[in-house]
Amino acid sequence: MVIVGRDAISAAVKDVYEEGRNILETSGALAIAGAEAYCKYYNIKDENVVAIASGANMDFSKLKLVVDLADVGGGKEALLATFMPEEPGSFKKFCELVGSMNITELAYRLILEGDNVGVNEKSDLEAMLERMKSSQFNTVNLSNNDLVKEHPRHLILVMRFSQFIFPEKPGALRKFLDDFCPRWNITLFHYREQGELDASVLVGFQVPKSEMDEFKNQANNLGYSYEIESLNEASKLIIE
Repeated sequence: MVIVGRDAISAAVKDVYEEGRNILETSGALAIAGAEAYCKYYNIKDENVVAIASGANMDFSKLKLVVDLADVGGGKEALLATFMPEEPGSFKKFCELVGSMNITELAYRLILEGDNVGVNEKSDLEAMLERMKSSQFNTVNLSNNDLVKEHPRHLILVMRFSQFIFPEKPGALRKFLDDFCPRWNITLFHYREQGELDASVLVGFQVPKSEMDEFKNQANNLGYSYEIESLNEASKLIIE
């Protein structure tokens, strides 16, 4: 018997879609996930393997979970949690340590740093983890933790929300941090790759009222579209 997890099944759903633009339900993709695990375990290559896939009863609520788990299950994404010094500039230093690896999602708050990192080779991930360790950024690989993979981090305790539209290109985050950090402390950061030319990024800052005009001028000079969300009703509820 071959046992596979939901992330492996989600990866199989994605494989079928990318191969033939068909979307299977999770139970229908189970056979494909099992066949992939079987071939990997026995190192079977260049052979014809048949898997019976039945059903396409997929709804949007389930599809969202499949999308979230697919890249981790396919080994194309690694889910990490990093604990870093709570001092100005730490978040920027973290991004520098990640280096050239593609960040597909990044969620940060004043207590915890969690992020998804796109993985090209396992050795790249191991090298990045070693850089984190040598810089005293304790990092844990949570790619096999089902609880963390399936439940998003709740983002709280932010003084001011701002929503920025980042261009999906290398250096966009570095440019942002160079302009704002460590002048104002970032208490929250959430980004998720969306497959578009631009991505909406939620950022929380500690900005005194006396410095708001300076903050807005800096945001205007950045060149990214943005909106300050401090007066948004949802923001008020989260802060309170």
